[in-house]
Amino acid sequence: MPLAANAPLPELPALPLSVLDVAPVQQGSTASVALAASIQLARHVEGLGFTRFWLAEHHSMPGIASAAPAVVAAAVGQATTRIRIGSGGVMLPNHASLVVAEQFGTLDALFPGRVDLGIGRAPGTDQTTAAALRGGSLGAEAFPQQLGEIMAFFRGEFPPGHPYANIRATPGSGQNVPMWLLGSSGYSARLAGALGLPFAFAHHFSAENTLPALELYRSSFQPSDRLREPYAMIAVQVVCGEDDEHALALAMPSALSFVRLRQGHPDRLPTVAQAAAHDWTAAELQFAADRQSGQAVGGPATVQRRLAQLLAETGVDELMVTTMVGDGEQARASMTRVRGLFPPVLRGAYEGNLVDFV
Repeated sequence: MPLAANAPLPELPALPLSVLDVAPVQQGSTASVALAASIQLARHVEGLGFTRFWLAEHHSMPGIASAAPAVVAAAVGQATTRIRIGSGGVMLPNHASLVVAEQFGTLDALFPGRVDLGIGRAPGTDQTTAAALRGGSLGAEAFPQQLGEIMAFFRGEFPPGHPYANIRATPGSGQNVPMWLLGSSGYSARLAGALGLPFAFAHHFSAENTLPALELYRSSFQPSDRLREPYAMIAVQVVCGEDDEHALALAMPSALSFVRLRQGHPDRLPTVAQAAAHDWTAAELQFAADRQSGQAVGGPATVQRRLAQLLAETGVDELMVTTMVGDGEQARASMTRVRGLFPPVLRGAYEGNLVDFV
C-alpha cells in the first residue's frame, strides 16, 4: 500500500548507491556532448560517494550514446579515481565471448580493482539490428554456453579437450573481474542463483517482475567461489526535482522518447520545452504514467517515500539509480538530491561478501 503523502517521512536504509547511465543525446545536441556529460556525471557522483557507474548497451537509438560500454567505461575510469566502472550490461548475444573477456580484462588492467562486468541476455535493440551486430555470433539461446566460456577465459582454464583450451585471453586470463547477471525476468535470476553470482534486476522497465525475480534468485542461490550469499541490486528510474512539478517536467522527455520508440520513430531525447509542447494523446499519457509507475519521480519527499517503500518490499542490498535527463546540470542536481536522502554510504558491502576477489 502506498504511503500517504502527509505521513511522516520514512527513513531510508544505509546501503550502497550506484548509477546506470545511457549517455542521453538531446535534441539539437551530439553524442560528443552527451558522452562528455556522462563523464562529468561520473565525476560528480564519485564525489557524492556513489559506489558504481555502469553504462548500458543499446543500439540503433539516436537518443543513446552508450552503444559501447567498455569504451565509455575506459573514459570514465580515466576521469575518476575511486568509483567502480562497468557495464549494465554487455548484451552477450551481440559479442564473442573472447572479445568480452579481453575487453574487460583490459579495463581491469588499466583500472585494477575497479571494474565490474554486468552481462545481459537480450540484444538491447531490434532483431534486424541484432542480426547486423551478431554476424556469425551465437544468439540468445547460447547464453549459458557463452557465459561459461567467459568465466573459463578469466580462469585461464577450459576442460580438457575443449576447442578453446589453448586460447589465452590477454589481458583477461587469471584476472578476477567481478561478474554480474542482469535480468528483467526469471531466467537470469535463476541462472545467477545457480552460478552463485550477484544479480541486478531492471526494475526501471520491468517493475511487475521485480519481486518474483528476486525471490527466484534468492531461493535458487548456491554459494560459489565468487559469492558466499545472495547479493541483489535493482535499477530504478529516479528523477528528484526541486518539487513534484519540476521532477515531472524533467521526466517527460524520457517518457516521450519511449512513446516515439514504441511508435517506431526513435529519435534524440526531446528537451523539457519540447515535451511540454507536445500534443499528448490520452494513450500516450497513459503509457507515460505506466512507465513511471513503481519508479521514483518527484520532489525529495515524494522520492524518499517511494524509495523507502520499494526498498522495504524488495530487501535489496544495493540501489542503482538511472536518470535519463538530457540536461547534464539537472541530472547532476537530481543525483545530489537523491544522495542527500540517504544515510552515509556503506562501502565495500558487496566486496566484503566476495570469497576471492581483492
